[in-house]
Amino acid sequence: MTANTDHEMFNGLVQERRLVTAIPGPKSQALQARRTAAISAGVGATLPIFITKAAGGVVVDVDGNSLIDMGSGIAVTSVGNSNKEVVDRVVEQVNNFTHTCFMVTQYEGYVEVCEALNRLTPGDHEKRSALFNTGAEAVENAVKIARVYTKRQAVVVFEHGYHGRTNLTMAMTAKVAPYKQGFGPFAPEVYRMPLSYPSHDGLSGAEAAAHAISRMNKEIGAENIAAIVIEPIQGEGGFIVPAEGFLPALVKYSNDSGIVFVADEVQTGFCRTGNWFASEHEGIIPDLITTAKGIAGGLPLSAVTGRAEIMDSVHAGGLGGTYGGNPVACAAALGSIAAMEAEDLNAKAVRIEEIMKPRLAQIAADTGVISDIRGRGAMIAVEIMKKGTDEPDAEMTNKIAKACHANGVVVLTAGTYGNVLRFLPPLVMPEHLLEDALTIIEQQFKEATA
Repeated sequence: MTANTDHEMFNGLVQERRLVTAIPGPKSQALQARRTAAISAGVGATLPIFITKAAGGVVVDVDGNSLIDMGSGIAVTSVGNSNKEVVDRVVEQVNNFTHTCFMVTQYEGYVEVCEALNRLTPGDHEKRSALFNTGAEAVENAVKIARVYTKRQAVVVFEHGYHGRTNLTMAMTAKVAPYKQGFGPFAPEVYRMPLSYPSHDGLSGAEAAAHAISRMNKEIGAENIAAIVIEPIQGEGGFIVPAEGFLPALVKYSNDSGIVFVADEVQTGFCRTGNWFASEHEGIIPDLITTAKGIAGGLPLSAVTGRAEIMDSVHAGGLGGTYGGNPVACAAALGSIAAMEAEDLNAKAVRIEEIMKPRLAQIAADTGVISDIRGRGAMIAVEIMKKGTDEPDAEMTNKIAKACHANGVVVLTAGTYGNVLRFLPPLVMPEHLLEDALTIIEQQFKEATA
């Protein structure tokens, strides 16, 4: 089945949805058997297929099926898989050297990435950065830095939040299954506060913030809080966008109380929401900002960037790690950032939103099971409820996702209740491919609700 005849190419790959076998095909099934025999059952997978090539807006599996990628490896390949800027810089760096450990012998790439982060993140104050490997590492190090700077211990997080899979970040993450189930006990001094969830709580941003701040004052005490850590738009929690005014009120409370405000922009950063960082939408300036995912075009890299006086409060040797800021990953990040600037991927993210939201609104009107369409830029989600009720419908959500997969569209689910379909297309996705994906999504909604 070929969805269209448009022959636009990215890195030699035709940008089309094309199914030549069922999903999964026989070669993927054979590899799945090998996977089962070799890999821990604790490592999950959304689709039972194995990829050989990917570029632009498609991934191609071992059976020759070309699927539309509406996930970007969970918001990682924003500049497109194997982006030329990324590949060229990575190849050059690999030919020069692959590793020295920046804490042993230094290299310019690490410095250049930190300079770029200091320039691009919100605020014109003096900043410093430090590089790590994963989003969870970045969040954990942000907490370490905040605790040293404030000489306090308590960390405030929010309902529906996701911050990682280390022991500390599991404690900070809201959802139990699958992230926390059976892995306790967790790190202490982590306190969860109510989030602004406009479609559920009916509160204004100011009202929701006042409620959370009252809880913090009564249950923790502002003088005991080292950091408030929040995703400006929740990721795994279901792309929840707090009501206007909620985040600025938390920033003011933090500033007034000597608390370090940490924006976890691991999923929202690097043009994903139509700004370099989602914090920019309401003009908030975090004390610290954590980044990963979209930073390096698919290579493992993360960072903490923030106010110089906070970042410099840590003793020498207190931050780091063997692979943090690996030279190859730094080269990839510099290529990725160059591509974002040259191609104006913020504008492309906004254009993706302009295409997606009206189509999704029509699906909502036609089917009656979508209670909310939310997100910004190329970070869009729909929340699915049982028709005529306010009861989350995880079964319907999973059914639609699997039907999309079978028809050649990679989509992801999310949400505390498992009832959110989330879309994170590469920012370079051709518009005809995005329209084709939306047509398939529409068909699966209509079939599932018929």
